[in-house]
Amino acid sequence: MSDVIAYVLATLYALVTLWLTVYGLNSWILAVLYWRNGRRSHPVPPIPRHRLPTVTVQLPVYNEKHVVERLMDAVARLDYPRDRLQIQVLDDSTDETSRLVAARVALHRERGLDIQVLHRSHREGFKGGALAWGLTHARGELVAVFDADFVPRSDFLLHTVPHFLTDPRLGMVQARWSHLNADYSLLTRIQALALDGHFVVEQTARNRSGLPMHFNGTAGVWRRACIEASGGWQTDTVCEDLDLSYRAQLAGWRCLYLPEVEGPAELPPQILAFKRQQARWAQGSIQCLRKLARPLARSRRLSPVQKLMGLIHLSGYLAHPLMILLLLIALPLLFHPHLMRGPLNLLGPVCLGPFLVYATSQWALYPDWKRRLLTFPLLVLVGTGIAWNNSLAAWRGLTRWGGVFARTPKFHLEGRGGEWAHSRYRLGDDRAVAGEVALALYALVAAGVAWATGNTDSIPFLLLYGAAFGLVAGLSLAEMIGPRRRGLPVGRRSTRLYKL
Repeated sequence: MSDVIAYVLATLYALVTLWLTVYGLNSWILAVLYWRNGRRSHPVPPIPRHRLPTVTVQLPVYNEKHVVERLMDAVARLDYPRDRLQIQVLDDSTDETSRLVAARVALHRERGLDIQVLHRSHREGFKGGALAWGLTHARGELVAVFDADFVPRSDFLLHTVPHFLTDPRLGMVQARWSHLNADYSLLTRIQALALDGHFVVEQTARNRSGLPMHFNGTAGVWRRACIEASGGWQTDTVCEDLDLSYRAQLAGWRCLYLPEVEGPAELPPQILAFKRQQARWAQGSIQCLRKLARPLARSRRLSPVQKLMGLIHLSGYLAHPLMILLLLIALPLLFHPHLMRGPLNLLGPVCLGPFLVYATSQWALYPDWKRRLLTFPLLVLVGTGIAWNNSLAAWRGLTRWGGVFARTPKFHLEGRGGEWAHSRYRLGDDRAVAGEVALALYALVAAGVAWATGNTDSIPFLLLYGAAFGLVAGLSLAEMIGPRRRGLPVGRRSTRLYKL
């Protein structure tokens, strides 16, 4: 390799490292902001029940036979004046879910609940399209949204709705996701740790510090006027929640995050389902970055700091293709080690930022937080190992609008109970596996070259990549091959780490 090419690669290596350093520093900043501002509470305003506004609860559903009855029964138990509560089941299902929905709706209507099914024969616009269509049939001033895997507590509306009556510019209230099956397997524990970091530290820090935040798609309440004034639910991204959140804030509406209000939900037990969910979020987030970066940068309502933190937030999933690029460049640069040692040293201190976020979240939520942090090394491996999967999704987000809203299958898992292997919703295919295997081998070859050339400083970094991609690829292959050998049903495209 010529010296010119080497210096070009070294320059690119340094730029990628600096970019990744920005995301690491962002974690440090959010953790510090949480400790500074995050523990301020927002008590429920004392609003008499007769002053509560009408609320429409929307339940977007698509082929959810395992959990739809659980969801509907939980919403039917909401403690709220019955004359001011409307429930819409936005059913796009193509299987027996529709029959279950119809029977449950009939049961709850007999009990005096204003509940109706709005069934579409198509999935135009997917979830965003269903929410928009339901809004045209809604009578509520406020609109609450729950996905099929959620089980809202009976006091959810009483803890969220009163805030709208004390702030006329409040457009959205988001609750914290908690977990119905965090202890189901090591994989669900890893996901719980990751989500706790986001919902306890990141969301709280952003909201309490006046930075842009977002609606997480479920377990939240919107002011209908805010939705309509901000352009409504739009379907040019597959993250309609993130899109509307930023459009609302750019239009001058405020958002409120309530970490003390929980929305219990089911975590996917499959690595293939987790990867599908992550891919959808990655693709949609990058689409929102393309759509909103210019309006965000030009906004006269937001300060320079708010704009910068918003852009970092929207671009977060670009970290995954940057990680892939860093690995690919590392091998040729091992023959010019003096060109890569400086940039790589920057990543060490900032990599502690995510750990601080996760450790803080566990400390804030659980008495046994130290034990729960034992899963952090596995989170590092899985979080690194899905980089190829998310990079492919980020590329789709950069090159196209819209796309298929690939649902995450749910199986009615609670605690350590429940079974999913025999469900036809179970995923059984994943095209990203070939790339993960190739990257694992590439990283191991690079580690061997590093050893042979005496570049021992790079070996831990390369072995981490090799172990991460190898782990995710291995778990994915186990879910793809094992059930076929046992003759189990397999869902369309895309054992336990599993159950303890």
